[in-house]
This record gives sequence, C-alpha cells and structure tokens, in this order.
Amino acid sequence: MTKAPADEIGLEFITLDGAGNPFLRRFKGMKQSTTHGGWHVPKVARLSEASTDACLGESGYICAPLLASESRATLAIMHRHFLCSLVIATSALSADWPQHLGPLRNGQADETEAALPDMFAGELKPIWEKNLGSGFAGPVVLGGKVIVFHREENELVIEKLDAKTGERAWRYAGFTDYRDSFGMNDGPRATPAIADGRVFVHGAEGMVVAVDYASGKELWKYDTVTELKSPQGYFGRAPSPLVVGELVIICTGGTRDGKAAGVIALDVKSGALRWQSVADEAGYSSPIKYGDPEKPRLLCWMRNELWSLDAATGQVRHHARLRADMDASVNSATPIPVGEGDFFLSAGYDVGAHTIALEPEDDPFDLSGLGDIFESHYSTPVFSDFHLYGFHDRQETGQKLRCIDLHEGKVKWDSPRVPGGTLIRVHDKLVCVTEQGELWIVKATPEKFEQLHVSQILRAGHRSNAAYSNGVLFARDGEKLVAVKLR
Repeated sequence: MTKAPADEIGLEFITLDGAGNPFLRRFKGMKQSTTHGGWHVPKVARLSEASTDACLGESGYICAPLLASESRATLAIMHRHFLCSLVIATSALSADWPQHLGPLRNGQADETEAALPDMFAGELKPIWEKNLGSGFAGPVVLGGKVIVFHREENELVIEKLDAKTGERAWRYAGFTDYRDSFGMNDGPRATPAIADGRVFVHGAEGMVVAVDYASGKELWKYDTVTELKSPQGYFGRAPSPLVVGELVIICTGGTRDGKAAGVIALDVKSGALRWQSVADEAGYSSPIKYGDPEKPRLLCWMRNELWSLDAATGQVRHHARLRADMDASVNSATPIPVGEGDFFLSAGYDVGAHTIALEPEDDPFDLSGLGDIFESHYSTPVFSDFHLYGFHDRQETGQKLRCIDLHEGKVKWDSPRVPGGTLIRVHDKLVCVTEQGELWIVKATPEKFEQLHVSQILRAGHRSNAAYSNGVLFARDGEKLVAVKLR
C-alpha cells in the first residue's frame, strides 16, 4: 500500500470500524492538524507501509486506530458533532456495512445514512445485478466496494465488486468439499467481516480464510475441522466472524488436545491460534462484543448455552443454559442490545423471547423470559425506542413481521403471513427482504403495521441477510446479487 505524505493529510474526524473500534479518518489535501473546530482529535500511531497498520481506501481517506486511552464516551460525542457540523461537498464518506448485521452488529444502518422517504415512485429496480453461486452468506460493504462470498462448483469464492457498477476488482478461489447432511444449499452461510485491511470468511466446511482487502491475495487460512474437529452440525458451520482488535473470533464447537475449543480467537495478521475456550457445540447465532471498549467481553449464544467471555483471553465469565428441549433445534438469531447493558435473545422451538442484563464487573446472567410473544426462527430482529421489530414464528408455517413493546411485554402489531424474511432499520423505516423475494419498506412505529412500498427484487426461496450502504440495498438469492437504490 502507498502511504500518504503527512502534509497531504488534513481534515480529520472520528468514526467506528466494522468491529466497533474507534478510528480517526483523515482526508488528503490540507495541512495536517490535531484539532478541528475546537474539538480535540487524538494523535494516531505512526502510519506504516503495511496495510495491517492503516488502510487507504478508494474514497481517499486513511484509517488508523486511536490510542487505547481514548474513551468511547468521548468518541461518541466527537462522532456526533463532526457528523452534524462537517459537510464534505467533493467526496462524501461512505456509510459502510463491513460485517454481519452492519456497522454495530445490530441490524441498523450507519447513523450518517439519509432517512428514507415515505413514498417511492413506481417499482424499485436493481441498478445492477451480479450472478452468484450457491450460499446464504450476506454481502458486506466498505469504502464503496462490495464483498460477496459464495460457492462455484468446488470453489469457495470471495469477490470484490464496485458498489456503483458491480464491476469486479478481484476474485479469490479456494477449495471446498462441503456437502449438506439434509441436501440443502451447499454454499457458505456466514457473512464475511472486513477489518484492518483484510477480509475474513468462515466457510460451511470449516475453513477460516483471510485475504487482503486491496488485492484479494490469500494471507492465511485455518482449518477448524483438522485443527479442532469442528462438527458439521445440521446445516454446516454458520457463525459469522467477529473482529475485536487484533483477534478474529470464531464459534467452532470444537476441541483441541482434549480441551474445549467451542470458541477460538485467531491472530488477524497470522491466523495463529491465540486462545480457545467454551465446552459447547456451535449454533447458528454469531458472537458479539459488549462492555468496556478497552476490556471488551464476548457474548456467544452456542447450541446449548449462552456464554460471556473475556475477549482478550477467552476466560469464561459466566454461562447459562438457553436452548430448546427438543434435540432437533437451533439457536440462530444474534443477540442485540436493547438498552444500557440489556440484550435481547430469541429462538424458535418454544425458546421464545428473553432479555438479559449484563453487569460489567461480574457478569451475573439476569435472564428475563418474555414467553412466546416473539420467536425468531432464523433472522435477527432490530430495536428502536423500546420496541422490537422482526420476523416471528416458524418458517414452515409462515412468519409475521411483528412489533413488540419490551417494557410492557405486549404485541403491538403483526403483518400478514409470509414464508419468512430478514430486515434492516434505516432511521424510522424497516427495510425488509422476504423469502418471496419482495422488498418491503415499513414504518418503524408501534402504532400499526404500515407498509409504504413493495417491489419484487429477487427470486423466492432464499434467506440471506442484506447490506445497506449509501442509500443502496445489496441483497442476494440463490443465483444473483442485486443493488437497489433507495435514496
């Protein structure tokens, strides 16, 4: 990578990367400064030539990690004020979607995204399409580029596409021999993660691969089956990678040298195993981080239990059983924050809905059951103003888009039944992609189910998570990826 001269770097502000880590963004063309508009901007560590230390994106900015001493509270204040006060006319910063469930791993679009209108003129059509192989892995977006992860014959494929045109920048291919035990789709399930100038993927066959974001060159790979005896489970390995600082967190459900390795941490630069923990099988829910950003914890909903871990060491802080009584069941939805220190979890098979209060010191699991007012079969709901929105009930019998009041524990409204779907919240709108291939725009209000728009954008019969960046929805089915402009 090419390092920008220091005297070409000027305009600076603070944001978060895909792993929720604070980053300082700098624009070329002005004198370098460590203050702007009266706000203190921390100095960053020296930029090196390696893309592991900084990433010069196509949009012309450099990202470098903030010093660990900077607090999240200071970061959040700076972030909001810079976004409100700075208008960059020549090149707007991209609002990225760099990991599973978006910037903060909660299904919500970046706060810099413009609000969606209440009305759309005619049916929404893709601005471009890209043929894909098999798989359920959702797309991710960073710096105006889209990363897709799919399977073509016996190749595990990662591609980097231009977000505006769909033109391919590079293609990586590795071997895969995964065969689904139930004859289902044999492509990857887990959504990639982009961080630190790298793309990380976790294939259904158990291979974790890191490639260079700029070139697509393979950097390392780690075989969880060979190294950890990771079991295939019902439908292959599916938890999406989570990057926390210098570690890539993977839920494998495996063991190593007779010791538990249900969750592991790999070094982002080398792929070396840094720690192993958790005596549990992997489920289909993906891990998240929470708590003090300088000493983050992990929340991992495995097949049998919910686990809290120290992110740096893998030390188990607490765990509690949370699963269905029947064996043929899975936990699929990812836990999401629903208030200060509170998280929401839901699964089907009579698990129902639960909230959990997590204390930063000793992590007592204070689980509160909400009964069957919400059951997430596979998709993760979203949260807004004490209300939860998501697809409720089993896919086989049909699901409803449902709104529930978390304070009162009551259902506020239901949509008509559909086979299923996933959703993203963009300010006061819900952007839903159903298994019928329809795009719904729905008001995120507890008053009533108010559907503002419906367009057919995909084939029926798919359940991948979509991505949303710079007013464009990126969604896939079993054959293609589409880009649909909503703003």
